[in-house]
Amino acid sequence: MAANKPRAVVSGGAGFIGSHLCEALLARGVRVLALDNFITGSPENLRHLTPNPEFEFRQADVNHGVFIGGDVRYVLHFASPASPPQYDANPIHTLKVGTIGTMNMLGLARAKNATFLLASTSEVYGDPLVHPQPETYWGNVNPIGPRGCYDEAKRCAEAYAMAYRRSHKVDTRIIRIFNTHGPRMQVSDGRAIPNFMAQAIRGEPLTVYGEGSQTRSICYVSDLVRGVLAVLDKGDELPVNLGNPQEVTVLELAETIIRLAQSKSRIEHKALPVDDPKQRRSDITHARELLGWQLEIGL
Repeated sequence: MAANKPRAVVSGGAGFIGSHLCEALLARGVRVLALDNFITGSPENLRHLTPNPEFEFRQADVNHGVFIGGDVRYVLHFASPASPPQYDANPIHTLKVGTIGTMNMLGLARAKNATFLLASTSEVYGDPLVHPQPETYWGNVNPIGPRGCYDEAKRCAEAYAMAYRRSHKVDTRIIRIFNTHGPRMQVSDGRAIPNFMAQAIRGEPLTVYGEGSQTRSICYVSDLVRGVLAVLDKGDELPVNLGNPQEVTVLELAETIIRLAQSKSRIEHKALPVDDPKQRRSDITHARELLGWQLEIGL
């Protein structure tokens, strides 16, 4: 490894977004140490990076402390289950990685005098009463509902980042990720796009909850990663929404995927899950003005 190159530590590095981020950092000449405990990540996502001498992987649970020798320039905290089936199966781990895990990663950034970037989420807005959602909106979250373990962990993570900035002068960044899709999502992820794709390819009915009139704004992973790197370079301490400002109904999404897959699948309606957001669309004015970032790839 070339010791003169900056080094990044990426938690959740074997995850869907984390693995793409590791690739992008290596491509810009940054040495990468990826951490993951494989609760939702996969070694397959990193297999193509392991021959790279600038890349290192360590199986680790950031809830149990993060102890790393040598220099670190960037600490990027992407570890967390991120879809309802994943955090339903691991609610306590999800709470811990957003709170204790965030504190441990911030501690690493403080010890190494590194820039810290938190992967937060549009779920901090809950089932929003404001549309589209700007960063100034405080959200409408049910802390005791089934999504509370994820939503409130991420809200607490943002509070931790701001507290470390104010108390310890850690250089912090916060991104709020809206629905993102692309290669390396798990087939069993549980979110709309992999669900619909798998069902359409298998010829099974596509499961649409409620009428399907709820909206999502869906960003492609390469655009998201460009946004993450722009925040790392030019962001400030305030949260930045990263997502697609064009919304689509879940029903339209299902119909589009049936058409693209040339599938004979039909659409099957089921009851809406508890606290399922009715509208979700990112206001990316702040990202556009602060970073000059916008989407290159539409739905």
